[in-house]
Amino acid sequence: MVEILLWAWIILDSGVCSVSLPGITDGKFIDECVREHNWARSSVSPPASNMLYMSWDEGLAITARAWARHCVFEHNTYLKDVHRMHPTFTSVGENIWAGYPPSSFNVTQAIKSWVDEKQHYDYNSKSCTDVCGHYTQVVWANSYKVGCAAQLCPNGVSNFDSRESVAFVCNYATGGNVNRRQPYASQGAACSGCKDTCQKKLCRSQERDSQKSYNWTPDWDPAQDPTQSTSGSNYVTILAVRPVALIFTFITAYAVHHFYPDVFCYE
Repeated sequence: MVEILLWAWIILDSGVCSVSLPGITDGKFIDECVREHNWARSSVSPPASNMLYMSWDEGLAITARAWARHCVFEHNTYLKDVHRMHPTFTSVGENIWAGYPPSSFNVTQAIKSWVDEKQHYDYNSKSCTDVCGHYTQVVWANSYKVGCAAQLCPNGVSNFDSRESVAFVCNYATGGNVNRRQPYASQGAACSGCKDTCQKKLCRSQERDSQKSYNWTPDWDPAQDPTQSTSGSNYVTILAVRPVALIFTFITAYAVHHFYPDVFCYE
């Protein structure tokens, strides 16, 4: 009987992922995203005189979630269409990351992979020896809002891996990476170029850091299309049905064993 129940469990468990990714309203997720970005911004070398503190923005998180749902390892095709990226900001930047397996996803490590690109960036010559655009966006002095989202992609992330993976997207306002411009100014001491409060080498403003709510969703969000089902809803349905199916399997196996004990005999 144990072997039958084990077989039933394997069947029920196959194809079902128990990984739970944080949503865009998860407080711990938000704090970690904001903390890791500001740690990188306060640690730049040479020190920045005009680096703004980066705070969370709900609208940017909604945008990040909408694009992450596409499960593609490429930048948002609507980035230049500013009115479809955010209800108020007219300039939005973006960093993307993809990883496998989903169980290994870690916000801090994902952001660190962007920050580690600093080894390829030369501040004085404003040039990269390898990919470094993710790093320069993270430390772009005038980007003071961030919103991120993590999406489980059961069929993989296009241009990355066909196996079940995670798409992690962060959007920024105002957008950075303006050609031939350094990400921040380095003349003077930290915060010397700001008129705001200086906290841990970052310029803070109560007005800038204030939180706003947006009753808005991008028109290109897959969740807005009734013909497309999101992976999240599929998993919720599967995970809700699985315990019921498992209990039914146990009851059935017990009944069969009770009335037909020889069925479970093995030579």
